[in-house]
Amino acid sequence: MFRGFASACLCVVAVACPAIGTASPDDNANEFAVSSPDVHSGQPFSKATVANNFGCTGGNFSPALQWTGAPAGTKSFVITLFDPDEHGSPSGWWHWIVYDVPASVHSLPRNAGVDKGNALPPGAAQGRNDEGKLAYAGPCPDEGDTPHHYVLTIYALKVAKLPVPRGASGANVTYTAREFTLGVAKIVALHGRADSARVQ
Repeated sequence: MFRGFASACLCVVAVACPAIGTASPDDNANEFAVSSPDVHSGQPFSKATVANNFGCTGGNFSPALQWTGAPAGTKSFVITLFDPDEHGSPSGWWHWIVYDVPASVHSLPRNAGVDKGNALPPGAAQGRNDEGKLAYAGPCPDEGDTPHHYVLTIYALKVAKLPVPRGASGANVTYTAREFTLGVAKIVALHGRADSARVQ
């Protein structure tokens, strides 16, 4: 099963298509970046965002997010959470997929990814995670596993609506998004079973 969303290395990685020219001291102020009070670089996810099944007892709330510096021409955002270390699947594990987030939105509250909730911005949709739900699934790695890498990615797109069906998979959403991507911001987290069990 999934278990793969476990590491909290909130490494902010920004990838955009920069213009050719000389960098100025103000360039970093415009860098596409994402941050979260629930995930910090080199640290586990907060207890509230850990799964509440498979032996883990977290709140299973999606993390609060804020992003800045979106590239010019951005018309929507895609948000995904993926565990490439999950050995229960040959292709990793998708924990959360959100697409068609309007360009005017630059943050999500904690628990925006609740199943059948209304905390997402109007027009935004959730894809189907690898538990088969249109919702967020928190980290809960298998016992005995080394901490997993969890990659939370925000894609800035040049289209307002991604041409995918309702409830699209993470693979479908990210593959389709590649054609329209203007920039990418990432948090790479490391989280283990011991982290899921700690009281916070």
